[in-house]
Formats: sequence, structure tokens, C-alpha cells
Amino acid sequence: MSKVGRVKHVFLGGNTPKGFFSYYHYVLNQKEAKRIFCIKGGPGVGKSTFMKKIASEMLNKGYGIEYMHCSSDPDSLDGVVISDIGIALLDGTAPHVVDPKNPGAVDEIINLGEYWSEEGFFEHRNEIIEINAQIGKLFSRAYKYLAAAKSIFDDIMVIHSEAMNRSGIELEKEKIIKKEFNDIPIANKTGNVRKLFGSAITPKGLQNYLDSVINNNNKVYIIKGAPGTGTEILLSDIVKESVARGFNVEAYYCPMDPETRIEHIVIPERSLAFTTSNKYHLATANTERIVDLNSYLTPSVLNKYCDDLTYDQQTFDYLLEKAIETIKKAKSQHDVLEKYYIPNMDFDEVQKCYDKIFERIVKYCDL
Repeated sequence: MSKVGRVKHVFLGGNTPKGFFSYYHYVLNQKEAKRIFCIKGGPGVGKSTFMKKIASEMLNKGYGIEYMHCSSDPDSLDGVVISDIGIALLDGTAPHVVDPKNPGAVDEIINLGEYWSEEGFFEHRNEIIEINAQIGKLFSRAYKYLAAAKSIFDDIMVIHSEAMNRSGIELEKEKIIKKEFNDIPIANKTGNVRKLFGSAITPKGLQNYLDSVINNNNKVYIIKGAPGTGTEILLSDIVKESVARGFNVEAYYCPMDPETRIEHIVIPERSLAFTTSNKYHLATANTERIVDLNSYLTPSVLNKYCDDLTYDQQTFDYLLEKAIETIKKAKSQHDVLEKYYIPNMDFDEVQKCYDKIFERIVKYCDL
């Protein structure tokens, strides 16, 4: 390979009303993976840098790279996937603890903690314990804000649902299915769904890398619709129809409802994508394929709840901002914590470890 590979940026885990919610087990199928490296070690020991260097080298060799960003620090990585050769590297430390499922056969641990000076921590032991406790409290408070915001979000959904002509969802679904899948029969073997996050609630605010996920597809549908208009129902039905026809699907979930609310879909084999567009993540794809579920809302019903919707929206945005501020405070404490680890690391030894792992990964390219 000589060309630089294709890049995708996503989130494997997120800050949600349910706490930290992870889709780590969807990173790479165990049966398809040649090797999954679980990197262990404290803050500041070089886990993210280790993965970024591997990704950069393999990208320059022409391999596609998936960058799995950290929702608590989007400039850092939770993982890297080189899907062309079935390799993944993951940050295996809290809150996304990852341990080998098939040790030796598929997964193994890289312990960067082997390269730190234990004696160097003794002087700051109490400070480290206190900071970790403070970080835990801050995240707990942030998740309470998000849980409160979710209850307001649910009320917004209820109001729009009452105003919604539900047949509109079915009408739009049938149009899409007929256009995209009508000539494709139900398969003997169903496809798989890979669950991820396309956006995250981070110390930098709401972050997404949807351009790298959506805009590389040949055909993109933009789904417009307020909460409660059924955008997630439409997308869930499209996932079911796609999987029934044997296609593998990437489903990207909403951080405010990480288990049930799909916001974006990619069907790689068809180079087909669907993305919801709203005030929190505006679609930038240049397309004429726009599905506007808002057009099925009854204005008279919305007018009846105008004041309630205004209050709910303002309250939701306020609570969301409070959560973001609190996560930002946790990030600041985490930065302080790193200062106790970095001086006690032998980064020359980390580099030697990197060289060995990179050499092994290159060999997997020929298998």
C-alpha cells in the first residue's frame, strides 16, 4: 500500500445519564480479530501517545484507521482499530476496564506500569488518593445533572409525540425501503450491528466527528426531526431491514439515551448513511435526500404547549451545560494527577515496548 489510508473518528464510550456507558465490546469481533492489545497503566504514562503513534505509522502505510476518542478528554484516545488487518489497541483502564476475553489467542495486556518508578509515588500517595476521590465525586455529580436533563428531554419528547402524526414515520420508512432495498431479498444469514457513539458530552462541550463517519459514503440521507417525532424509530426500522437483508450496520447512539436512541447509521457495503440533524449536531453532507419528520407535527398542538417547550428547552440546555462544566473540572483534576505520574515514568523503556509491538503489528499485515 502506498496511499494514506482512510480515517474515521468515533467514540467507544460516553458520559450519559446512566453514568459512563461503554460499547467497548463492539470494537472488533473476536472471531475476526488477529490481535487486540489491552494497554494498562495510570494517567500520563503514555497510553494515548502509544496508540496515536501506531495509528500514524499504519495510516502512512495506507491502512484505514479508526480513532476511538475519549469522551472525558477528546484529545486523547480510548482506542485505535486497524480493521484492514484485524488489529485493535485499547485503553484498558477505568472507567472503561478491558481485560482479555481470549487471552493469548486473541487478546493480550501491555502493562506500561512496568516502566514506572514505584518509589516515586510514595511521597504523593495521599494526594493521588484524594484527587482520584475528587474526580469520582465530580463525575458522579455530572451524571446527576445529565439524569435530570434526561427527564426534561423526555418531557420534550412527550409533547412532540402528542403533536406527531405517527403515520408519517411509516410513510417515510416505506419510501426509503422501496428505494434502497426493494430489489434485495431477505438473506439466509442476518447481518450484524456494531454499536458506537458518533458524538459525546465532553469537557470541551458537545463533540462529534460525524464528517468522518457520514460524509465518506456515496449516498447520505439527512433525517430532520425534533425529539419525539420518531427519528430513532425510523432509524431502528432501517437497521432491522438492513440486517434482515444480510448487511452489517454501524449504529451510532445518542449519549442522552445510549441504549435505545439511534442517531446515525452507516451501511458500509452499500456506502449508504443516515444522519439526524438538529441544533446539537448539524449535518454537513451535501445531499438532496432530506426526510423532514417535523412536517408531520400538528401546529395547533405545539402552540398549546409553547410555554412548556420553551421552559423545557432552556432547562435542558442549562443542565447540560452544568454537566459539561463539572466534567471540565474533573478533567482539570485528572491533569493534576498526570503530573505525579509523568516524572516517574521511564519513557525510554516505553519506546522499546512500542518498537516491539509495532514490529509485531507490521508482521500481521502479511498474514
